[in-house]
Amino acid sequence: MVTRLDIVVIGGGAMGSATAWQLATRGREVTLLEQFAPGHTNGASHGTTRNLNLGYADPTYVGMLAESLMLWETLGAQSGSEQITRTGTVNHGDPVSQADTLAALTAVGIRAEELSAAEATERWNGIRFATPALHMPDGGQLNPDLALPSFQRVATEHGATIRHGVRVVEMTVLGENQVHMVLETPSGTEILEARSVVVTAGAWTSYLIPDSVRLPQLRVTQEQPLHFAPRDAQTGWPGFNHNIVPGSPGFENAYSPVYGMLTPGEGIKAGWHGTGAQTHPDQRSFASEPKQLHALRDYARVWLPGVNADIFTEISCTYTNTPDEDFILDRIGPITMGAGFSGHGFKFTPTIGRILADLATGSGPAPAKFSAGRRAIDPTALSAGSRSAHGPF
Repeated sequence: MVTRLDIVVIGGGAMGSATAWQLATRGREVTLLEQFAPGHTNGASHGTTRNLNLGYADPTYVGMLAESLMLWETLGAQSGSEQITRTGTVNHGDPVSQADTLAALTAVGIRAEELSAAEATERWNGIRFATPALHMPDGGQLNPDLALPSFQRVATEHGATIRHGVRVVEMTVLGENQVHMVLETPSGTEILEARSVVVTAGAWTSYLIPDSVRLPQLRVTQEQPLHFAPRDAQTGWPGFNHNIVPGSPGFENAYSPVYGMLTPGEGIKAGWHGTGAQTHPDQRSFASEPKQLHALRDYARVWLPGVNADIFTEISCTYTNTPDEDFILDRIGPITMGAGFSGHGFKFTPTIGRILADLATGSGPAPAKFSAGRRAIDPTALSAGSRSAHGPF
């Protein structure tokens, strides 16, 4: 027996949940399929903190930031749960790019101010500042463990069907408005056909998309941030991003820029950005790489005087990376794709859900820079020092 549906979203992480939320609140019929149980830790949408870093100068991302700040507020009002903890965020290490960011944010009404290293140190003495800092008071932290149930609950209240423990094992495009899917469910094999399918499968995207759909290379890595013990529970912590250049004085052992924030009850989270080993999402070790762990502790000893670098808890998560670190938001035939969020997508979740819903319903295009058919650059052309320091957490 074949069940026929209108729109199916595959993948119930952040982006899939936001897409279902957008579609359902527009009155569209939508079914969300997630292979794991609620609250799982196998992907990239778990834990209680993500960095709401506003440090972008690119006009496309700045516009998405402005929209996302409004949509997070909308979700908070609909769900009854405030989504943003506004500790502010502070970026340092690259005064030139910070000046560009200051101008771009100010132009769209997002608050930002430049502080001297001394001023920043006086405000946040848990962090060492050697250069001027960009303070963005509208930034802060987001909570995936709150956001995902909020998106899904509101979507369900508006008629969405959400199914956990259902894995799509085969997907075939039969026509312009017909996608055939084979599902593994707790009760056995099931066949679905849908007019439109949105794939938000994270690290599993490359294994699910049909061969007829070409994407930029997606590289899945296992990342390993740490929660460090704070030395003083009274110290104030903003979200922070340090745009260091590996190999320069003071950063000889650095792997990349560093991001971090306070995770209440767990410590000060800090991590390298996009430097983990390549992995298969179903074959992860969840074990840290010792050299990167040692280097991150060395970083904390020098640049985070407010933590004890000898007391920490390891964390494991995945990035799904594109070569240029820009997202994939596009539609090819009846398949809409949201992928390649490269460790800095979570802050944009409600806007990405809006874009994917527009694509799935034919309501509007995505920004051209997120095209699946864009020319992919050579990953080796991006040096560690030139990577974005947006930070995901």
